Order: sequence, then C-alpha cells, then structure tokens
Amino acid sequence: MQVFRGVHHAALAPACALTIGNFDGVHRGHQAMLALLRSEAQHRGLPSTVLTFEPHPRDYFAALAGKPEMAPPRIATLRDKLFELERCGIDQVVVLPFDQALASLSPQDFVDQVLVQGLHARYVLVGDDFRFGARRAGDYALLDALAADRGFDVARMLSYEVHGVRVSSSVVRDALAAGDMDMVARLLGRPYSISGHVVHGRKLGRTLDCPTMNVRFGHEKPATQGIFAVRTHGLSPEPLEGVASLGVRPTIEESGRVLLEVYCLDWPSELGSEGGYGKIVRVELLHKLRDEARFDGLEALQAAIHQDIADAKAFFQAQGRQTTRDRI
Repeated sequence: MQVFRGVHHAALAPACALTIGNFDGVHRGHQAMLALLRSEAQHRGLPSTVLTFEPHPRDYFAALAGKPEMAPPRIATLRDKLFELERCGIDQVVVLPFDQALASLSPQDFVDQVLVQGLHARYVLVGDDFRFGARRAGDYALLDALAADRGFDVARMLSYEVHGVRVSSSVVRDALAAGDMDMVARLLGRPYSISGHVVHGRKLGRTLDCPTMNVRFGHEKPATQGIFAVRTHGLSPEPLEGVASLGVRPTIEESGRVLLEVYCLDWPSELGSEGGYGKIVRVELLHKLRDEARFDGLEALQAAIHQDIADAKAFFQAQGRQTTRDRI
C-alpha cells in the first residue's frame, strides 16, 4: 500500500476508485465499505484509494475554538489506522492535512480541487451520513449532481449493524470509555490494539520489580485509559501475555503525556534487558482490570502493580480453561 501526504505527488495513480472519511478505528462498518470499494475498483481496473484527514476535522475545529474538550477521544493513531487500511487490501491512501485552507473550501471547490484535479477519481463511495465542504454544506445529493457534470460515478453505502447496533466510531468510543473490551472487539472485528516504537523512559519500573516497555500513544485524548490484561506482538514468534497501563501516570508525573506501559509476564531471555528498545510492537488490550489511579507514594503503587499482575495472570488462566472447554 502506498501512502501519500497531500495530493501533489507524481506517483499518485492517474485515476482511482475512492472513498473518503476519518476511519478512526477502522471498525466493521468501515471494513464493509472498504470491501465494497475494492470490489468496485477491481471491476473498473482502478486502484482502491482512501482519502483521510490528519488531524481529525473535529480536533481542528476544537483547537480553533479554544475548546480542546470538544475534540473526540482518539481510537487509533495514524500508524494504526494505516496498518488496518493495508490489512483491508487498500492500494493507496492519501492523508490530507486538515487546515484552514481545506476547511474553507466550498463543496464544489472540494470536488473540483481534491477529487477531480487532485485524485482523478472515477468512482466515489461514501457513507449515508457523508457531508463535505465548508460548514459541511455538501451532502450526497449535491455530490451526485456534481459528479454527473464531472464524469465520475457516485455510490452511497447504508449503515452497518452488529447485533442490532449501528457500528460507528462514536459507538466504539463509548464501548472503550466503558472498558467493555469484548464489545469493542465485536465492533472492530478484532481485539483493540495500539502499536508503536518501544522508547526509553525513566526506567522506574525496574526499581519496582516490574520492568516495562514504553510506547507513546501520540494523542492527548485516548478513547480508553486504565490497566489492562494485554497480549504483545513483535518481540518473539509468539505473542506475549502481560499487563499494561494506558494513561498519564498520575502517581509518577504531572506532564499529562499519554503513555502505554507494558509488563510482559514472561520476558524472552534472548532479548536481554535492553532488547525491546527500538522495536515496533502491537499491544492488544484484551480486558480492563481497573481504572488508572493516583497512589500515595511508590510503595502503594508497587503493591497495586503486583495485584494487577496477579489479576492479569488469573484472566489468562481463565481464558485458557475456556479455550480447553471450547476444544472439548
């Protein structure tokens, strides 16, 4: 999959089948749309293309208004979004910076400058709630009318439901906020995960007898926070079970920086104590153990961490027993 920042690239395909959206989480509704896009692209002999935005438009408008609390919690980083889009078989992704110039484009100018002149779209697939252009003035009917004059086809996909629930990024955010990781997995069609480079931290975990790997989330408002039983990919041939904290570490610092800290229950001896640094790992958050909390000192924090480790071990043992019963 090719990824482009903006539309001014010689390597962009001369024509494409396109869908447009934020795709935060790449949930099952997104996946259904991407599968339809791929099918239409193959029939037309065109590359399947996703146009997405960074930052999220609501992040931009919240910052513009000086009200960061209006921005939606972020389900996935750009890295994770691109990873899932590639898994869905998309040929090329265009990440368009959402700024004042883009926000001020009229619906007609958005179609002309971005879809036609920039991406040379021949087929455009959108969702049933798609809006575009300044003040979200454009809708499906307008897009269809503009397309007829500009020589590309337009289609609309209706909402996608799982067990009677319309799947959307908002519903995924609600499930994440509630810590219902089983529901999140049903909505995504996979366990919720976060990926990134393992970076150096303060190495405080070593003094607490639980050395951790640090992975930065990259956004100030993750859609979930807390302590989780996790499974980590990317360190060894088999995923490693563990416990992780996703949050701002209120007992340790006041910076507000979001960090994912992962403790593996069985660290591969071949990696040594420094072997994780620089690797890209993917951490699946399988079960929420508790909310993040502020403790009165490091001794209380250490006791809580060891209890979290015990709870995570109990979760995985119960999972193993369930798997055995399923096989029988």
